[in-house]
Amino acid sequence: MKIIPAQPQDVSKLLAFREEAAAWLSRLGTDQWQRPYPADKLLETIEAGTVFMVKDGDVTAATITLTPEAEAGLWTDQELAEPSLFINKLTVARTHAGQNIGGRLLDWAGDRAFRAGAKWLRLDAWTTNAGLQAYYLRQGFEHVRTVVEGVAVNGGPRVSGWIAQRPTRPAEHGFVDETPTSDLDHGR
Repeated sequence: MKIIPAQPQDVSKLLAFREEAAAWLSRLGTDQWQRPYPADKLLETIEAGTVFMVKDGDVTAATITLTPEAEAGLWTDQELAEPSLFINKLTVARTHAGQNIGGRLLDWAGDRAFRAGAKWLRLDAWTTNAGLQAYYLRQGFEHVRTVVEGVAVNGGPRVSGWIAQRPTRPAEHGFVDETPTSDLDHGR
């Protein structure tokens, strides 16, 4: 499997990928990702070079966004002063579930953040998805706090305010990494 940067022509594929994940999450009893994600916001992040896809042959097996930009209102000024990269929208296709692709992607992101000089790999997760929170804790993240004030990126009240972090570190992730070194590698 290889990891590559997403391209503008991948927007519809990634939106459909998210809809598949939302349907699966709904079957698990969570309301995570039930509001559609704005295509223009996804395109902005793709054009910024922060969206990546794991390809298994011609099939998209997973996606992750890795960015130096924190979502407003989640982290304190003191925390934001520490060099960090932020992950979001980590999604694994149901066809590839159970293969630790998510864990490997977190390792890839932590390794990339480490090489960029970041101290922390940070994330925000759905506040009501206890299973997802437990997953991130098993992946070595430490819960910092839960933020419920504010507005979600795609409108409505904040729903993804369970924030966590883990130190960056070199890691063997097992992907063929076809991603360029880019502006996100400033480790802000």
